[in-house]
Amino acid sequence: MVSLAGFTLFVLHQPLIGYPLLAVALVAAAAVNRALFRDLLLIAFSLAVMSLVPITTDISVEHMAIMGAAMILAVGVPYTVSRFAYRDHAITFPVRTGQKWTRAEKWYLPAVVVIGYALLPVYMLGTGVYTNWPAASAPDEIARLFVGTNGLGIWDELFFICTVFALLRRHLPMAQANVLQAVLFTSFLWELGFHAWAPLFIFPFALLQAFIFTRTRSLSYIICVHLLFDFVLFLVLLHAHNRAWIDIFLY
Repeated sequence: MVSLAGFTLFVLHQPLIGYPLLAVALVAAAAVNRALFRDLLLIAFSLAVMSLVPITTDISVEHMAIMGAAMILAVGVPYTVSRFAYRDHAITFPVRTGQKWTRAEKWYLPAVVVIGYALLPVYMLGTGVYTNWPAASAPDEIARLFVGTNGLGIWDELFFICTVFALLRRHLPMAQANVLQAVLFTSFLWELGFHAWAPLFIFPFALLQAFIFTRTRSLSYIICVHLLFDFVLFLVLLHAHNRAWIDIFLY
């Protein structure tokens, strides 16, 4: 119900259904297990906070400040409550794990760039979805677009993987927890502007990110993966709105 509420709020834009779903989910969780209730309460809080601000690709300073504040609350409050109120340290952000990346993990990074190069131009320009992002041509606009795409990519991993997935994983098998966080991950990015057939690659990407995090326990690695993909997205957006720029894509 929590995952469905996220879909209802971000994709269907039906708060009169989404908020009651969250409430019913929390009541049901309280009846089943106190620990489950406490963890779902943190997820529900964050979903409610994000649903109260406009989730768009607007790169104005005002909008970035409002959405950024909501994103900080959505990650910061669950972490603070888990660490200092619950004292269970369920939410962690492991950057320095002390383990070297394997050969396969190192090769996966350039593979992500190749996949992004092959996929994103076809998707963004073929569907016209790039128009959901503002045209950036002035230096300050390009800088804010870069900060916005990368900042959001980092937040996606902090929230959906390190927070939502980590909390769900305490109560559910890996596969179930992964699917539920991927629904929320995909629903949020749909609201942001990834429409058309984007869920066909965002949903598997979300599943894979959680799987990789489970294997590596490395936030820094999954952020590297995400930011490489987002860097290609940034270049594609610049080219899409200014066709003479970065004319290196096939579509």
